[in-house]
Amino acid sequence: MAPVDSSRPDRQRRLHPAWIVAGVAFVALVAAAGFRAAPGVLIVPLETEFGWSRSTLSAAVSVNLVLFGLTAPFAAALMDRFGIRRVTVAALAVVAAGSGGTVWMSSAWQLVLCWGILIGLGTGSMALVFAATVAQRWFVARRGLVMGILTAGSATGQLVFLPLVAWLADSTGWRAASLTIAGAALAVIPLVLLVLRERPGELGVQPYGAVPGPVDQPAERPRAGAARAAVDALRDAARTRAFWALAAGFAICGMSTNGLIGTHFIPAAHDHGMPQTTAAGLLVLVGIFDIVGTVASGWLTDRFDPRVLLAVYYLLRGASLAVLPALLAETVQPSVVVFVVFYGLDWVATVPPTVALCRALFGDRGTIVFGWVFASHQLGAAAAATAAGLVRDITGEYTLAWLGAGALCAVAAVLSFRVPGRQPRATQSVRL
Repeated sequence: MAPVDSSRPDRQRRLHPAWIVAGVAFVALVAAAGFRAAPGVLIVPLETEFGWSRSTLSAAVSVNLVLFGLTAPFAAALMDRFGIRRVTVAALAVVAAGSGGTVWMSSAWQLVLCWGILIGLGTGSMALVFAATVAQRWFVARRGLVMGILTAGSATGQLVFLPLVAWLADSTGWRAASLTIAGAALAVIPLVLLVLRERPGELGVQPYGAVPGPVDQPAERPRAGAARAAVDALRDAARTRAFWALAAGFAICGMSTNGLIGTHFIPAAHDHGMPQTTAAGLLVLVGIFDIVGTVASGWLTDRFDPRVLLAVYYLLRGASLAVLPALLAETVQPSVVVFVVFYGLDWVATVPPTVALCRALFGDRGTIVFGWVFASHQLGAAAAATAAGLVRDITGEYTLAWLGAGALCAVAAVLSFRVPGRQPRATQSVRL
């Protein structure tokens, strides 16, 4: 079929292919996010069956979070070198191998291998860098909104898998839950192979919202190695104060979300006598409101200063974490529901403005630089996962962990507001 000239006003294409690619990317992110729901639900069953301590289990999660983050900038470069589709398929296969492999483990080092190394590498090769790459290549208008929608894919994965994982772990056993996650990751691979495309030029169109004109030819893939491209981007970005402000703020973001709430909320609620399935249901509500909050954040990022948005988000998150120790109880109280709604709206709302700042400050390397900023997010998450486990083992409760994370969020707000440099322009509104 002949290529379509996107400059022709009479073209019959109703829906721009960019939205189809974004839809497939969303589904892939949902599948990869399945494991994000697993640790909080499976910590107690593994603790019961194998006798491993809370800190040992938290350490395995920390390895996952570290690799999840450190893989991201190299994954962005690999996508430039080998293509989005190949990297995505490989990542989903590794996630499936890691999750499925847990059913045969019998010692802690095998937990680290499956939970930590394999799933960490697989999820790190996609995640938010994958979303940022799709938004950067396929969209000119509404990039912030698209980034918000794709980021919400992680929350949707939690929403889809968390009740099922919790029910399977409670009724059938944690092994069935692990196999379900592996099967979901494998099921998405054919869809990615059939539908996902690298760049708009492959379909004879311009990116969504681009100025009408001749269709750009698919860009030639860079010849430099992915590792070199990632390291060069870090070297240049690290010379700027803006990078360190963004990285430090995003590290605190990781501490206060994936590392703390994502890993320890269910065990903490269980410590107060709340059933695991009930606590998992509360995290499902976090996921629901996270979708709303993240999409709204993308919309706001297209229109307002991302620095101000980040400062507000961190302040609100810190306030919610500071009051959490007084809210947890054996039964679900209205105050806990208010926390869940409030915290959920803010869960990953920080991502769209952070991506926008990286793109505005670092240009064509913005996606790879965001990969490094995201790496700091996961390093912070890993530190918090381990530290909170140690706090629980030493003190018998999580109170100091909640309060410490709340205070750090105030620091992140100040750092974000003081990010220097150019600010991104709001994109022009374009109809579907």
